[in-house]
Amino acid sequence: MSVVSDSTRPTRRRKVKAAHPGRWLVLGVLSVVALLGGTSWWVSRGDAAHEGEASSGPTPAEPAASAVRVDVVHPRAGGLVRLTSQPGTVQAFESVDIYAKVSGFLEKQSVDIGTAVKRDEPLAEIESPELRKDVEAAEAAVEQARTRAALAEARVATAEAERDAVAASVAETEANIAQKVADRTLSEKQYERIKGLYERDAVEQRMVDEHGHDLESARAGERSARAALMTAKAQLAAEEAKVKEAKADVAEARAAIALAESRLERARVINDYSRLVAPFDGVITARHFHPGAFIRSAADGSPMPLLTVKRTDRMRVVVQVPDLDVALLDVGDPATVVIDALRGRSFTGAVSRVARAEDPTTRTMRVEIDLENPSGLLCEGMYGRATIELRPPSKGLSLPSGCVVGHSGKGEAKVYVVRDGRVRPVTVKVGDDDGSTTEILSGLGPDDDVVLNPRGVSEDDTPVVANLIPAGASSH
Repeated sequence: MSVVSDSTRPTRRRKVKAAHPGRWLVLGVLSVVALLGGTSWWVSRGDAAHEGEASSGPTPAEPAASAVRVDVVHPRAGGLVRLTSQPGTVQAFESVDIYAKVSGFLEKQSVDIGTAVKRDEPLAEIESPELRKDVEAAEAAVEQARTRAALAEARVATAEAERDAVAASVAETEANIAQKVADRTLSEKQYERIKGLYERDAVEQRMVDEHGHDLESARAGERSARAALMTAKAQLAAEEAKVKEAKADVAEARAAIALAESRLERARVINDYSRLVAPFDGVITARHFHPGAFIRSAADGSPMPLLTVKRTDRMRVVVQVPDLDVALLDVGDPATVVIDALRGRSFTGAVSRVARAEDPTTRTMRVEIDLENPSGLLCEGMYGRATIELRPPSKGLSLPSGCVVGHSGKGEAKVYVVRDGRVRPVTVKVGDDDGSTTEILSGLGPDDDVVLNPRGVSEDDTPVVANLIPAGASSH
């Protein structure tokens, strides 16, 4: 190192003082530039130092700079549920238009629109005096027929008594014939004995003639008795015929009673048609006449009913199910009905009836769902949507359809699963697919990370980071 002596310093100071003024300007500019550069370097160095401190301890959860982020979902437990959701209209379970069977004036009508009625409750009454007279005439005809039947039965009793008397006469005549036969036999024996005595000259001819006369009288008496028997038997046959005739008259009279009673019943039935009653528990939904109006019988061609009654304690929802879902429909399938007018309130039920015949125009089938309506909340004509469970969920898994690619046509497809930080293809067996969800029958577990939209995903060893999408946020 060289040392500068004090003697040289004044000389340098003098040289500086003697310098040109422009040089001082240049030196000032250079000094400012140097100062700014140093400051910038110091700030940069400080930032780099802070960055070095931050990066000196990397967080294990942070991916490497080359990792790709992919969205994944977990397979949902429970297979695909096959549903059909169609518009539905609420209808009364039963609906009856009540017509008049007889013509007359509407005398009374105890109900109006909105009236709740019970089964067999009187609704209206039609005044028809002609019908009451018909009933009275029929009742008189029945009494007349019964009287004639009683007379016929009395004639039967008389005929049977006369028959019995003739039968007794026949028996008496038969007994008389037996007596006559005995008398004739005795006379023959006596005649033969006397005749023998005469031949031995023991008696006179007069005795023979007397016994011969007695024998002829006995024979004549026998013939007379037999003739009387024939007459009595003929009378007996005539009396039997009279008895049969009298019994036939009784049968005819009884048939006349039955006919008269039938006509009476018919007259009463027709007269009862003038009194209209409720066919079931329900509500009056239409009224077309007021008391005093003339009512024409429906049999005479009247097109207008007096009243309309609808059953509302149970309602039926009518749904038209399209052809593609018909094959899976069964009575008893669970159903949920949401009614628009009730602010989306839902009602649960089941399929009650299936038409089993499609409408050839719309290619839909009528399906009915019964809903209990004890409070009357549901009204006919309400509109909503019915969702029917055609097939319950299976025991498999399901994925958003966007996860499944490469269908083979053999019930197999491909999905991509994140394993060990890499994307791996997996072959799975698939079931039904409703367009948004696919049923997975085998090949996956419920905890597998399945790539949500795998199109464009590389199958190489590029590291990936799985970003799990919650079940409700995916298109499940």
